[in-house]
Amino acid sequence: MASDEAGSDGGGDAVRYEVTAAGVAVVTLNRPDRLNTWGSDISSGFYSAMDRAEADPAVRAIVLTGNGRAFCAGAHLGAMATIGDSLGGEDADGPDVSKIVGERHPHFLTTLRKPVIAAVNGACVGIGLTHALMCDVRFAADGAKFATSFSRRGLIAEYGISWILPRLVGLGAAMDLLLSGRTFSADEAARLGLVKDVVAPDRLMAAAMEYAEDLAAHCSPASLAIIKEQTYGDAERDVVDASARAEKLMGESLLRPDVVEGIVSFLEKRPPNFPVLQEGL
Repeated sequence: MASDEAGSDGGGDAVRYEVTAAGVAVVTLNRPDRLNTWGSDISSGFYSAMDRAEADPAVRAIVLTGNGRAFCAGAHLGAMATIGDSLGGEDADGPDVSKIVGERHPHFLTTLRKPVIAAVNGACVGIGLTHALMCDVRFAADGAKFATSFSRRGLIAEYGISWILPRLVGLGAAMDLLLSGRTFSADEAARLGLVKDVVAPDRLMAAAMEYAEDLAAHCSPASLAIIKEQTYGDAERDVVDASARAEKLMGESLLRPDVVEGIVSFLEKRPPNFPVLQEGL
């Protein structure tokens, strides 16, 4: 497993980056002393790691997790205090919250061409929850706790969580979680459909990696990229447009070698050998 670190602001280990021989990039938020709370050091390292995984043709799936007792326990309060200093000042545009969030909003994860699997190892709160929900599939450790928390901090449903949460759990459950800001368990998250599986903490990474490695070994990178774009894009389209676009994409897929390899490998009862993801899909 190749390993590297990414970060800024003098914190070169804010995010760890590793790639396995199976083609899975593992991105680890690495500020366990502050429960991996989101700040500029983590955000810059996170974007760098995700860009690196997206650009690497050897990477076919990404696993995102946290080091220590938390996945990401919300925004770094020290950074929040700095932002708060600008309240009531002369800046007509208000506080610069981008100093916390960074250059991109969490929904950029939905635009990646490669599947992103969250391995939620502990507290997953606020912007940490938003990032986890923007991943494509989630596993959680037994005992992990979740919360939106925004209403209990005088905040609003931030950075796309009001878009993604109702699509995952339905409007009624989303309103409960957003309005109350209450803490809920990994088991409840599974019942609501927020996480695929709840596993013992010492099995979490194995479960997430097994899933990611199965995608890497048996799924066409082109198919994964297009299915992601379809699924998130179709949320904004009506069924007629979505169906017509799917027909067009199906015709294009039949021209790629992935289809031949998928069928032949199935008939020959062997693992597929799909080509790497090409630019322009």
